[in-house]
Amino acid sequence: MTIPAGSRSVRMVLPAWHGLEGAGFEVRRPFPGRAVAHLDPFVLLDEMGPTDNAPGEAVGAPDHPHRGFETVTYLLDGELEHRDSWGNAGRLRPGDVQWMTAGAGVVHSELPAPRIVRDGGRMHGFQLWVNLPRSEKLTPPRYQDLRAVGIPAVRSGDGRAEVRIVAGEALGVHAGTRTHTPILYLHVSLAPGGRIEQPVPRGWNVLVYVFGGRARIGRDLRVVPDGDLAVLAKDGDALVLESDGGRAELLVLAGEPLGEPVLQYGPFVMSTEEEILQAIEDYRAGRMGEIAPALSPPPVGSRLSPAAA
Repeated sequence: MTIPAGSRSVRMVLPAWHGLEGAGFEVRRPFPGRAVAHLDPFVLLDEMGPTDNAPGEAVGAPDHPHRGFETVTYLLDGELEHRDSWGNAGRLRPGDVQWMTAGAGVVHSELPAPRIVRDGGRMHGFQLWVNLPRSEKLTPPRYQDLRAVGIPAVRSGDGRAEVRIVAGEALGVHAGTRTHTPILYLHVSLAPGGRIEQPVPRGWNVLVYVFGGRARIGRDLRVVPDGDLAVLAKDGDALVLESDGGRAELLVLAGEPLGEPVLQYGPFVMSTEEEILQAIEDYRAGRMGEIAPALSPPPVGSRLSPAAA
């Protein structure tokens, strides 16, 4: 099949690092790592699981702070409960997305729902960190809870490719997600023989993470296996994705670089050492608040404070 003019080539392929996060849940982390510190405007990508938990085994990320960026949690399997120091609470189910703008600072927890802890079950999802422009790092915290039924999904003409559009546009369909930084976030499912050609703005960084099967990516149709991240060169305005024989599952991330200094220290992403030290001081002094004990399981998508507005 002809490769369209302007298709980007693959600049490098990075294998994901395997490790434990939070209270000990398994992750695959394609970046940051030894090869790259961050991929502007993206700071971190974790694939959480998949893990099949026996009763009492499931764990998550207890109370922890964030400042200066956004976290995007996309759940594929399981059930995840979140609470924060602004009084917000909610629950994610398969296909749901929580887009949290931490901004000036919030203490947050993400834990398996009590049903998963009690009965066991599969947990699988992603967390992406998106940097905020320096001028917006102290913006008030905000949430967007995107329910699975409201996330646009579109198929290619031959039905061999399906795209869920978390942010941006694909195959003529646009998501309504509000972003501080212009980005594209797509979940692409390719059946055998599946192929899509996705426009990407010139100058943006473009990443493709394969988390199931194998895919052929870019102008050179480079084969990228499960657990590897393809970083595209900035040599075109289109992205070619094909299955490599079988089914393939991909995350496509693209964003306009901020071109600003990035300094990450644990859960804080700022621009200078002084800003990092201030974040640590504010957290230790309790100025980011604390999470009140849960009196009962939170309702789905509850809204309890202006932080969610």
